Amino acid sequence: MQPVRRGLRSHWRTFAHTPFFPATVVALILAAAAGLFAGSYTYAMADPTPRDIPTAVVGHAQDEHRARRFVSGLEQALHSSLRIRHYRTFAQARQAVEDQRVFAVLRLAPREHVELNLSGAAGASVAELLQQTAPKVGEKTGVRVTVRDLKPLGRGDPRGLTIFYITLAADIIGFLGAIQLAANVPELSPVARVSFIAAYALLGCFIIVAMVSWVLDAVPLPFVHSWLILALTMFTSGMVFLMFNSLIGRWAVIPTWFVMVLLGNPSSGGAVSWPLLPSVLGEVGRWLPPGASVNAQHTAVYFPGNEHVMPYLVLVAWASVGAAVFFGRARGEWFGHRDVKGGAAAGT
Repeated sequence: MQPVRRGLRSHWRTFAHTPFFPATVVALILAAAAGLFAGSYTYAMADPTPRDIPTAVVGHAQDEHRARRFVSGLEQALHSSLRIRHYRTFAQARQAVEDQRVFAVLRLAPREHVELNLSGAAGASVAELLQQTAPKVGEKTGVRVTVRDLKPLGRGDPRGLTIFYITLAADIIGFLGAIQLAANVPELSPVARVSFIAAYALLGCFIIVAMVSWVLDAVPLPFVHSWLILALTMFTSGMVFLMFNSLIGRWAVIPTWFVMVLLGNPSSGGAVSWPLLPSVLGEVGRWLPPGASVNAQHTAVYFPGNEHVMPYLVLVAWASVGAAVFFGRARGEWFGHRDVKGGAAAGT
């Protein structure tokens, strides 16, 4: 038995010192990444289920019974709960839509009539689900339902996916560019490396916005605002890679891919609105760069004048932390490398 164990250990040591060992490790990591990639997107997007939809209700006290009856039927049909917020006037409720505090406004009208005002721009998947379900619930509860969209999406983007796609492009190109700079131009100084990432972020995102807004005419993007949001997103993605590259070297693409793609994009709210995502993803997504970017872009395009500072702070925080870690680790390495070269030159 002992000779067999010694033989196995000997074979293992031999194998561990061949190129086949790291190749095997990479193959296993890629196989796991493929499964996680498919699983994360399927878990988040394949069967979106509402859990907690903020909804405004406008009406008189005498209509409260009818409202409860309709809301109860809607919750049963959706297998979820509506987070009801009462407003005295329709104008107040509409402002709540503009502020993205609610996804729909339930307006109680006379004669057993309910008007459901949706906001397709606030969340196309939520609006579509409510639009399909509300009339059926009205028939069952004896309430006549009228559905209309207060904030419809553009004709070129009926599913509201363009913002998700342009954010995805900025996320992936951001860290892929940083990887290519590290692989092909390793002699760049830390300042030069970050400068080139900022340069391709500005140029690349200018082209993204021009393609979507001018060439394809899919969404009327506010050009400068959307351009700068995307550029900050692409730059942040590059800084995330530089941070992990400074900490763990050649394996940096794994945590970068996890933060920006496996977890960040499915939870961003771009393809499936946050109320329809699994609750954990909905909460986490707001604090990751893709979710913050989608949130900022979404508000800039469809709710101008109602911007929130938090998405920008999230992007700036990730970019700042990434850059600080990179410069902190790279400073010593770069100047140490220069000292070695200077000493060698002096010795000759």
